[in-house]
Amino acid sequence: ALLDLSGVHQVKGTWMESTTLPCTYTPSEGFTQQTLIWRVERDYTTSTIFRRDDSGDHVLLSQFRNRVSVPKRSPGDVSLLIENLEITDSGHYTCQVIWRSKNNSLITKESTTTVKVVKVAATKPVIRAGEPGLTVPAGARASLTCVASGSPPISYRWFRSAPGGKALLLSSQAELAWDSLRPSDAGKYYCEAENR
Repeated sequence: ALLDLSGVHQVKGTWMESTTLPCTYTPSEGFTQQTLIWRVERDYTTSTIFRRDDSGDHVLLSQFRNRVSVPKRSPGDVSLLIENLEITDSGHYTCQVIWRSKNNSLITKESTTTVKVVKVAATKPVIRAGEPGLTVPAGARASLTCVASGSPPISYRWFRSAPGGKALLLSSQAELAWDSLRPSDAGKYYCEAENR
């Protein structure tokens, strides 16, 4: 089809990740891309995010500054890349292209994509196993660090096993550190990670 924009109706993005809103056309002899405009409609108000014209690329909404771009390498690809998605980026995005023909008439086409930004599925913390045993000289500095994957925020607690199966809480940080180890510090230590 002559100068038709193709896009998609809906894009699901993940919070804090990136997404691309496709908008492409087949370049055609005798038609020059004059202006590209990306607009967003949220809460019944429409704002222009991005504009490309003879003077270059302009990001017009401060909340998208340094987060949106349109590729330059392939003619006809005017897709919008949004990085570090915020929940408030959800909305209706319209890609509008204006071409100038050889006889100087202007042709305008647009394509709209609905964007829904979702929070990533929550995952429980999984602790990466540390070294099973450490032998450290008395008087040395030492530390144990707990590292877990999962949905942030993650809180950590370090315990020491005490006789009778009791546990002593030693720290509410990811790291447990000693300035100078004493022989009495020998024992079993374990870490606990928790998120919402």
